[in-house]
Amino acid sequence: MPDRAALGGRLTLVIGGARSGKSAHAERLVTACPAPWAYVATAQAYDDEMRERIALHRSRRGEGWTTIDAPLDLVGAIEALPDGRPVLVDCLTLWLTNHVLAEHDVEAECRGLADVLSRPRGPWFVVSNEVGQGIVPDNALARRFRDAAGRLNQQVAAVSDTVLLMVAGLPLKVK
Repeated sequence: MPDRAALGGRLTLVIGGARSGKSAHAERLVTACPAPWAYVATAQAYDDEMRERIALHRSRRGEGWTTIDAPLDLVGAIEALPDGRPVLVDCLTLWLTNHVLAEHDVEAECRGLADVLSRPRGPWFVVSNEVGQGIVPDNALARRFRDAAGRLNQQVAAVSDTVLLMVAGLPLKVK
């Protein structure tokens, strides 16, 4: 396998709260790289509100983007991309939600994803939600999700070259 630097292999984690500007900022970062760009989407449209959110994200992307839907097999989708391709994964917490609700082995899925992300073969950008700064959830499922998201975010931050925290639409460099 070619060396990470030779392929422009760098991983950037863009993390923040709801409506902090994570996705829009990550899209700007990706489009600063030469096209074509890959958008790996993890959302599933179970209701009208989610369909509207997905449509909004799609409407911001113009020519040059290829969208790959990967609500569960994110590792496979990333591994199938050609070397050197700029990639945006949006978002890890939706992907995690899909695995939690499907009652998969979340720890194993997260380890596998962190492993693949530790070997970027191009400029890769990953979006995730910071969910641990609020109150302790009142039910076991929500607490399990919050804890798993925190651990996943730590794993991905550890293998990232850059970590940006979005606050009110502004990126703050953490790493």
